Amino acid sequence: MFQGEIAALSAAGLWAFATLMFGRLGKQLSPLVLNLIKGSMAVGFIVLTLAIRQQLLVSLPMGSVWLLLISGVVGIGLGDTAYFATVNALGARQALLLEMLAPPMAAVMSLVFLQERLSVLAWLGMALTLVGIVWVVSERSPRTGAVSQSKTGLARGISFGLVAALGQSIGSVLSRAALADTVVDPLWSSLLRLSAGLICIGGLLLWRVKSQPLDNPAISGRLLGGVAIAAFFGTYLAIWLQQIALKYSPAGIAQSLLATSPIMVLPMALVIGERVTVRAVGGASIALGGVWLLFRR
Repeated sequence: MFQGEIAALSAAGLWAFATLMFGRLGKQLSPLVLNLIKGSMAVGFIVLTLAIRQQLLVSLPMGSVWLLLISGVVGIGLGDTAYFATVNALGARQALLLEMLAPPMAAVMSLVFLQERLSVLAWLGMALTLVGIVWVVSERSPRTGAVSQSKTGLARGISFGLVAALGQSIGSVLSRAALADTVVDPLWSSLLRLSAGLICIGGLLLWRVKSQPLDNPAISGRLLGGVAIAAFFGTYLAIWLQQIALKYSPAGIAQSLLATSPIMVLPMALVIGERVTVRAVGGASIALGGVWLLFRR
């Protein structure tokens, strides 16, 4: 009971932890390179897990396979890369605000294409959750305020943010269509999505190198170790849990709960000595009220 919802909240917690790490790693690696390295490491973790579980050779319905491959290209290859670019252009808070468009997009798409009808209580829970998150991430502070930029840079960042939100919502709905009422294991769906996303990222990286050579980053063992830890928790485990959430709960609800990462960051910020404001606590309380309604729906 509530397997999908619990998986979604667990994934959000892992993403919150990984976000703190990726924020530092992103200063040393470009979005495409970081996405490629962490994705490759996560694929390795998944293949190892499947081998241990003796599930490397399975028969999957081709319809679901194609849906998951497309989901990986759109959600991970394009969506995640666009999100990292948004963070670089606008800063983490503004990127997260634009990302809040993904849950309602996913809910509407699921209603139109999958005929997933949500109760009034579920819609109210989604709304409260998103209002609480927006209240938290829209708060400005001297250390995490908006990035200074021109109008052109602002428009470019917003465009990347809209692409990221659209990619996330489309990827979630396609995953839900592939997983709901099928025999596809969430771990296999994670592997298919990540593999397709990596192929897309590799193609984007090659195109970028041809048009504009990248600076060769100084990749140290310490840097790779940091990426490996972030990839294990924030990509391998989190995407596995995300796929479990999409298999066992409606896409709109799963996406709303997955979006609670900014709320999960607050206790972590306290642990590392950062100040948490009254507004942040209030926003978290509103979001938690929305989560409670989603479990009561």
